[in-house]
Amino acid sequence: MLTADQRAIVKATVPLLESGGEALTTHFYKMMLDEHPEVRPLFNQAHQANGDQPRALANGVLMYARHIDRLEQLGGLVGQIINKHVALQILPEHYPIVGGCLLRAIREVLGEDIATPAVIDAWGAAYGQLADILIGAEENLYQAKEHAMGGWRGTRAFRLARREQESVDIVSFYFAPVDGQPVLKAEPGQYIGLQVSVDGSEQRRNYSLSALCDGREYRISVKREAGGKVSNYLHDRLQVGDVLQLFPPAGDFTLTASDKPLVLISGGVGITPTLAMLQAALASGRPVRFIHCARNAAVHAFRDTVDALAAEHPQLERFYCYAEDDGGAPAQAVGLMSQALLGEWLPVERDVDVYFLGPKPFMAAIKRQLAALGIPPEQSRFEFFGPAAALE
Repeated sequence: MLTADQRAIVKATVPLLESGGEALTTHFYKMMLDEHPEVRPLFNQAHQANGDQPRALANGVLMYARHIDRLEQLGGLVGQIINKHVALQILPEHYPIVGGCLLRAIREVLGEDIATPAVIDAWGAAYGQLADILIGAEENLYQAKEHAMGGWRGTRAFRLARREQESVDIVSFYFAPVDGQPVLKAEPGQYIGLQVSVDGSEQRRNYSLSALCDGREYRISVKREAGGKVSNYLHDRLQVGDVLQLFPPAGDFTLTASDKPLVLISGGVGITPTLAMLQAALASGRPVRFIHCARNAAVHAFRDTVDALAAEHPQLERFYCYAEDDGGAPAQAVGLMSQALLGEWLPVERDVDVYFLGPKPFMAAIKRQLAALGIPPEQSRFEFFGPAAALE
């Protein structure tokens, strides 16, 4: 049980986390991954190398410390963490490993003068409180997915039924269960976890579902990333008929039922979850503005798919913006998305629901532009593909 004194100590460390939290979490990750290889599959090493994972953890720890008195003010952050943990199958036995390494990192980075026994005890109690919250919520979600129609717990064997090239760097993969039984239906915007072995090393990744689930198979669409172990494995080595393990769908960034017009904005491979959202919205008769930004026509995936939907559904308007003209199919605009351009493409009436995804700089710009254009903040929603972070 976290005492009032311990809460006060945790809150008092906020300035230290603001100035040195990333150094602390970088040390923490190195220590944990070096000493506990069993947890390495749970972490994307590319996110370690580029600093995204330490920055995300530092941000999460800072938010937790700030709101230790009123955890409800963390808002959707807890839900995001829970769903990503479930998609990767984080289990109760992993929490003591993380907690022990985090406390050691606090002691070793801050030094004994700052990381006194009282500080370590306070953070140990704070971490225990957070771990109990997450473990309980994750268990509830594991059970719900296990007992739902078509659901399961842990891994389930799926076979690659087919693969389709969507652009020069994006391939779609269709997975059907080996047991031939129905699969858990996913909400538009959710993702699945994959467990694969790459050169004898277990890897786990989350990928957005890029089509509405029909209860029989799942589709993901993966961009080849330079140096990406799993994306390159999927592109180069996974063949039709191969079997791998999938975890049940998860994610709380899902399309909310509404009568408001819907605006879907994506950049690059951020288009993938918006496709399932688009299908669901069109089936309901909802007006949709679909805005996609890509480097050029060659890397623009699913253009033909969206164009065909627009031909079938008059309530769908689509707009494309290419950073450069490569001589391929033309876009409505060339250059980077601007506030003026976005303002032209949004409905005149700003009482709309907006969902946007893409690279972090793209999302940061879109977030600023939407606010300046009068979109209510509570109707402007986004999610990170990688570790959750602040979008400034």
